[in-house]
Amino acid sequence: MSFPAAIIILLLSWIWLQWLFLGFNFKEMARCGKTATAKQKACAEVIKQQYQKLGPIRYQEIVTLVLFIVMALLWFSRDPGFMPGWSVLFSEYPGFATDSTVALLVGLLFFLIPAKRLTKTIPTGETVASDYSPLITWKEFQSFMPWDIAILVGGGFALADGCEESGLSKWIGNKLSPLGSLPVWLIILISSLLVTSLTEVASNPATITLLLPILSPLAEAIQVNPLYILLPSTLCTSFAFLLPVANPPNAIVFSYGHLKVTDMVKAGLGVNIVGVAVVMLGMFTWIVPMFDLHTYPSWAPAVSNETIP
Repeated sequence: MSFPAAIIILLLSWIWLQWLFLGFNFKEMARCGKTATAKQKACAEVIKQQYQKLGPIRYQEIVTLVLFIVMALLWFSRDPGFMPGWSVLFSEYPGFATDSTVALLVGLLFFLIPAKRLTKTIPTGETVASDYSPLITWKEFQSFMPWDIAILVGGGFALADGCEESGLSKWIGNKLSPLGSLPVWLIILISSLLVTSLTEVASNPATITLLLPILSPLAEAIQVNPLYILLPSTLCTSFAFLLPVANPPNAIVFSYGHLKVTDMVKAGLGVNIVGVAVVMLGMFTWIVPMFDLHTYPSWAPAVSNETIP
């Protein structure tokens, strides 16, 4: 579903950033053997210098890469859908084999796998045991772990459950039901822009956790397939390109001190607009037949006009 959108967004974002920072001359870019401009040479030199600073890949980095690949494979193979996954081995314990289980298992391995060889050769040629130290210690984990984000996300989940259990989300959905007089495409656009704006100041999981319990009853109230609103809203949580606080990669780039906030806003605004436009295009082309969005699904709650006292 999102793969075609990702390809289109990648291409259009490259065109936008190329035009914004380096200029866009199609004839010059298509010409073979052309001489690089001063800006292009400067960019290439900066990239080369930063790459050289990385140095050769180390043992710790190799282990981290392997663990990341293992985690991705375990996530994919847990319940792939087209075949039984490894979660069937724990069928007697429903709810135990989840994505969180995989993340915790791989995270635990970082505290167990040694950061260096357990033996070393001394000048006499004798092999002796070396001091054991894991890839990451608890002290290091505590100092680098973004506890504020963990608490924010956890609080978002708790708030979302509270909205659902108390009936607040249903009440808000009923209050928003007058939006049903608007065209469906306009409702999707409004919800997408709302999510895109909120995700600039809140984490992606927290944003969607807070808004989904509200948007879902809204879709039910206006008698629209919930996926019509939930799918684009979920995709738009990834469009956090305006501010340094929007996501960790933005903060890392901004920390180098070569960019101002206005630079990020100028570049990110175009990428956000491209992203929302492509999502809107996808919602009314290939995504509609893929999920049969014109039909109200049987798994969705029956439409009710009840109000919350």
